Amino acid sequence: MKKAAILLVLLQSVFIFASVKAEDKNNVLSILTYDSYSVSEDIVATFEEENQVRIQFIESGDGTTMLNQAILSKEAPIADVIIGLNSIMLSRALDNDILLPYESPELANISNLYKMDQGNDRALPFNFGNVCINYDTAWYAEKGLSVPASWEDLIDPKYSGQLVVENPITSTPGIAFMLATIAAFGEDGYIDYWKSLLANKIEIADGWSTAYYTNFSAGGGMGPQPLVVSYDASPAAAPFYAETEMETAPTASILSDGMCYQVVEFLGILKGTQNQELAEKFIDAVLSKEWQEDLPGQMFVFPVNKNAILPDVFTKFAVIPENPVMLDPVLINEKRDFWLQKWNDEILNNY
Repeated sequence: MKKAAILLVLLQSVFIFASVKAEDKNNVLSILTYDSYSVSEDIVATFEEENQVRIQFIESGDGTTMLNQAILSKEAPIADVIIGLNSIMLSRALDNDILLPYESPELANISNLYKMDQGNDRALPFNFGNVCINYDTAWYAEKGLSVPASWEDLIDPKYSGQLVVENPITSTPGIAFMLATIAAFGEDGYIDYWKSLLANKIEIADGWSTAYYTNFSAGGGMGPQPLVVSYDASPAAAPFYAETEMETAPTASILSDGMCYQVVEFLGILKGTQNQELAEKFIDAVLSKEWQEDLPGQMFVFPVNKNAILPDVFTKFAVIPENPVMLDPVLINEKRDFWLQKWNDEILNNY
């Protein structure tokens, strides 16, 4: 990270810490999270009333910025709990020793598939989703063209110019898609595959919002690309917000084996908290059936608590891939910067 960026994060942390100190910290539980975290106000209000505490959510940009703030302020933490660490950055969080262990009783309701710090329980899973390519169903029906169903299809000339992806350096779905190509073609082959994607005229957007709402033909902006890197839950969005019930969704996901990348998100108690007991209660709440059932409608992710019931619109339109991929978080932590630099030098610089 450049010195200017580190200084900016430190200044943000000092400002946030000072604002928290201005209140009685025994009556405030501070939660460090990313900007897109969302939970129903009534659920939070109930927790506050039951525990005689005020919840303060500290939004800190994207997930990477959030983690940087937690690491840089670990000697004087700016929050009690961090929520939103994902499996791509998890190993870095654990290596920096910023989290306290806590074996929540709610872990009994969560599959071991999502527990990546099992035995230590510093980072507890609270949701998952899969980064998949979404497609505009009407576009392909009108063209009489079959939907691409494999990595090889994406580089077939008949699909030229149809895919928009996100920059993996600046986007979580972008890096997840890059990791999926590494899983498919290996560290020695993924760049060659990306060169084939470039030759087939893919578009590269800075982030998900631009890719989905500007480039994607079914994203509202009537863009030119009928394929976009998004999430397996994205097809449920239009029916969820529709004023009248929809029988079919305007989008769907490509769910072929190995073409979706699973991302699990975690929360944990920050070392140095003065509110550990309340922090533990907050974690129990987030992992409880009630809070877990709130997640799909708030963040379009899937709950990890096996007792949580999905909304009907999710069971109908948000299809989870049977065989997604996920690389070892330790390997990602070791190689991430190298992989991204290589992608930048050989793909983005030639885009």
